[in-house]
Amino acid sequence: MSRPPLPPFTRETAAQKARMAEDAWNSRDPVRVSLAYTEDSRWRNRSEVFQGREAIVAFLTRKWEKEQEYRLIKDLWAFDGNHIAVRFQYEWHDAAGQWYRSYGNEQWEFDEHGLMRRREASINDIAITEKDRRFHWAAPGVRPADVPGLGTDPF
Repeated sequence: MSRPPLPPFTRETAAQKARMAEDAWNSRDPVRVSLAYTEDSRWRNRSEVFQGREAIVAFLTRKWEKEQEYRLIKDLWAFDGNHIAVRFQYEWHDAAGQWYRSYGNEQWEFDEHGLMRRREASINDIAITEKDRRFHWAAPGVRPADVPGLGTDPF
Protein backbone atom coordinates (compact mmCIF):
# COMPACT_ATOMS: atom_id res chain seq x y z
CA MET A 1 0.00 0.00 0.00
CA SER A 2 1.27 3.45 -0.90
CA ARG A 3 0.17 6.72 0.72
CA PRO A 4 1.40 9.71 -1.36
CA PRO A 5 3.00 12.11 -1.09
CA LEU A 6 6.12 10.02 -0.59
CA PRO A 7 9.46 10.94 0.93
CA PRO A 8 11.78 12.64 0.46
CA PHE A 9 9.49 15.58 1.21
CA THR A 10 9.57 19.09 -0.20
CA ARG A 11 8.01 22.01 1.66
CA GLU A 12 4.90 21.60 -0.50
CA THR A 13 4.54 17.84 -0.03
CA ALA A 14 5.30 18.02 3.71
CA ALA A 15 2.58 20.68 4.13
CA GLN A 16 0.22 18.51 2.06
CA LYS A 17 0.96 15.52 4.32
CA ALA A 18 0.25 17.64 7.43
CA ARG A 19 -3.08 18.84 6.01
CA MET A 20 -4.06 15.30 5.03
CA ALA A 21 -3.36 14.19 8.60
CA GLU A 22 -5.40 17.11 9.96
CA ASP A 23 -8.35 16.26 7.73
CA ALA A 24 -8.24 12.58 8.71
CA TRP A 25 -8.05 13.35 12.45
CA ASN A 26 -10.93 15.83 12.13
CA SER A 27 -13.05 13.00 10.73
CA ARG A 28 -12.76 11.33 14.15
CA ASP A 29 -12.77 7.97 12.37
CA PRO A 30 -10.14 5.83 14.14
CA VAL A 31 -9.96 3.23 11.36
CA ARG A 32 -9.52 5.87 8.64
CA VAL A 33 -6.78 7.56 10.65
CA SER A 34 -4.99 4.25 11.35
CA LEU A 35 -4.60 3.50 7.63
CA ALA A 36 -2.01 6.30 7.32
CA TYR A 37 0.33 4.33 9.62
CA THR A 38 2.38 1.18 9.10
CA GLU A 39 1.00 -2.06 10.58
CA ASP A 40 3.68 -1.87 13.30
CA SER A 41 3.74 1.92 13.73
CA ARG A 42 5.22 3.04 17.06
CA TRP A 43 3.55 5.87 18.98
CA ARG A 44 4.22 8.01 21.99
CA ASN A 45 1.24 10.19 22.82
CA ARG A 46 1.68 12.16 26.05
CA SER A 47 2.70 9.41 28.49
CA GLU A 48 1.27 6.49 26.49
CA VAL A 49 3.55 4.33 24.36
CA PHE A 50 2.12 1.65 22.07
CA GLN A 51 2.57 -0.05 18.73
CA GLY A 52 0.42 -1.24 15.82
CA ARG A 53 -2.76 -0.26 14.01
CA GLU A 54 -5.05 -2.11 16.42
CA ALA A 55 -3.56 -0.15 19.32
CA ILE A 56 -3.94 3.09 17.32
CA VAL A 57 -7.64 2.40 16.72
CA ALA A 58 -8.18 1.56 20.40
CA PHE A 59 -6.33 4.70 21.51
CA LEU A 60 -8.22 7.02 19.14
CA THR A 61 -11.56 5.46 20.10
CA ARG A 62 -10.87 6.22 23.78
CA LYS A 63 -9.52 9.67 22.93
CA TRP A 64 -12.59 10.80 21.01
CA GLU A 65 -14.99 9.37 23.57
CA LYS A 66 -13.35 11.70 26.11
CA GLU A 67 -12.52 14.65 23.83
CA GLN A 68 -15.94 15.62 22.51
CA GLU A 69 -16.51 18.04 19.58
CA TYR A 70 -12.82 17.73 18.74
CA ARG A 71 -11.49 20.22 16.14
CA LEU A 72 -7.81 20.27 15.13
CA ILE A 73 -5.39 22.46 13.16
CA LYS A 74 -1.91 21.16 12.26
CA ASP A 75 0.81 23.38 10.77
CA LEU A 76 4.07 22.25 9.22
CA TRP A 77 7.02 23.15 11.44
CA ALA A 78 9.99 21.43 9.76
CA PHE A 79 10.86 18.59 7.39
CA ASP A 80 13.89 16.66 6.15
CA GLY A 81 13.97 13.53 4.01
CA ASN A 82 11.38 11.18 5.50
CA HIS A 83 10.74 13.25 8.66
CA ILE A 84 8.12 15.91 9.32
CA ALA A 85 7.52 17.97 12.46
CA VAL A 86 4.21 19.75 13.03
CA ARG A 87 2.76 21.97 15.70
CA PHE A 88 -0.91 21.75 16.41
CA GLN A 89 -3.81 23.02 18.46
CA TYR A 90 -7.14 21.41 19.04
CA GLU A 91 -10.25 22.27 21.00
CA TRP A 92 -12.63 19.88 22.72
CA HIS A 93 -14.85 19.58 25.74
CA ASP A 94 -15.25 16.89 28.35
CA ALA A 95 -18.48 15.17 29.43
CA ALA A 96 -19.14 17.96 31.94
CA GLY A 97 -18.98 20.62 29.19
CA GLN A 98 -15.57 22.11 30.17
CA TRP A 99 -13.75 23.33 27.05
CA TYR A 100 -10.00 22.88 26.52
CA ARG A 101 -7.43 23.98 24.01
CA SER A 102 -4.61 21.49 23.60
CA TYR A 103 -1.24 22.62 22.27
CA GLY A 104 1.44 20.30 20.99
CA ASN A 105 4.16 19.16 18.68
CA GLU A 106 4.55 15.94 16.77
CA GLN A 107 7.54 14.32 15.13
CA TRP A 108 6.77 11.92 12.30
CA GLU A 109 8.90 9.35 10.49
CA PHE A 110 7.68 7.77 7.25
CA ASP A 111 8.56 4.61 5.35
CA GLU A 112 9.25 4.59 1.61
CA HIS A 113 5.53 4.04 0.91
CA GLY A 114 4.49 7.27 2.67
CA LEU A 115 3.08 5.47 5.74
CA MET A 116 3.99 6.83 9.14
CA ARG A 117 6.07 4.33 11.07
CA ARG A 118 6.75 6.51 14.10
CA ARG A 119 4.78 9.28 15.80
CA GLU A 120 5.82 11.13 18.93
CA ALA A 121 3.46 13.72 20.40
CA SER A 122 3.92 16.13 23.30
CA ILE A 123 0.68 17.85 24.35
CA ASN A 124 -0.48 20.32 27.00
CA ASP A 125 -4.10 21.17 27.82
CA ILE A 126 -5.44 24.53 28.97
CA ALA A 127 -8.99 24.97 30.22
CA ILE A 128 -10.83 27.69 28.29
CA THR A 129 -14.29 29.17 28.40
CA GLU A 130 -16.68 28.55 25.55
CA LYS A 131 -16.41 32.23 24.56
CA ASP A 132 -12.62 31.79 24.15
CA ARG A 133 -13.00 29.06 21.53
CA ARG A 134 -11.47 29.76 18.12
CA PHE A 135 -12.40 26.65 16.13
CA HIS A 136 -16.08 26.76 15.23
CA TRP A 137 -16.58 24.67 12.09
CA ALA A 138 -18.96 21.70 12.11
CA ALA A 139 -17.52 18.63 13.80
CA PRO A 140 -16.70 16.07 12.72
CA GLY A 141 -15.50 17.63 9.52
CA VAL A 142 -12.51 19.16 7.81
CA ARG A 143 -11.41 22.72 8.50
CA PRO A 144 -13.02 24.96 5.87
CA ALA A 145 -10.68 26.63 3.38
CA ASP A 146 -11.53 30.10 4.75
CA VAL A 147 -10.33 29.18 8.28
CA PRO A 148 -6.61 30.01 8.46
CA GLY A 149 -3.90 27.82 9.98
CA LEU A 150 -2.14 28.72 13.19
CA GLY A 151 -0.10 31.49 11.58
CA THR A 152 2.67 33.13 13.54
CA ASP A 153 0.95 33.27 16.95
CA PRO A 154 1.45 29.93 18.69
CA PHE A 155 -0.95 30.79 21.52
